[in-house]
Amino acid sequence: MSHITSIGAGMFSDMALATPSTPLSASALAALDTAAEFQALFANEINSAGGTKSTGTFTRIKNVREFPSMGTPPNIVNVPVYGSKTSQQIQGQADAPSIELTLNYIPADWAAGTILGDAVGDGKQYVFRFALLNAEPVAYSSETTPADGIGSVANSQYYWVGKIEALQVNPQLTDANTATVTISVQSEFFGAFTE
Repeated sequence: MSHITSIGAGMFSDMALATPSTPLSASALAALDTAAEFQALFANEINSAGGTKSTGTFTRIKNVREFPSMGTPPNIVNVPVYGSKTSQQIQGQADAPSIELTLNYIPADWAAGTILGDAVGDGKQYVFRFALLNAEPVAYSSETTPADGIGSVANSQYYWVGKIEALQVNPQLTDANTATVTISVQSEFFGAFTE
């Protein structure tokens, strides 16, 4: 399928992290740079609570209420110019962003002993995928036959290496309990790719 070509709400967008049986080495992570290399890490979806990590497996971060902006933020510096009514703008080095997801909190998804629960604050680097989707795919996997997975609908995928740094629970008295998941970005963003 191709990139999204029409205006629409990204209500089926998805965030996932690759879950190989052993964490990828720093050199293996640094070598990732093509769509095929990233998509191979997201071939088979497993459940956070009872799945077995393996080559090509991933787990989804479900029940997301709000996604942040994706991509590297600009770093514009205003420099005063003597005698001018306006400042001059120059581009500095962009800082790596942190990503905060707001999600409807289901404690069983993030409990100790689950893939997601154990990833919070463990210091390990994971490959993340954000898929921008306006329609529901057949599955969220990156399949060799696109019609079987995320490629069954128009999509745009972004990848990066990061860590799940924190999970903060926000108890609500009048609405669903929520949580904020903070993900630090340890690499540049790769994409937008499509499948």
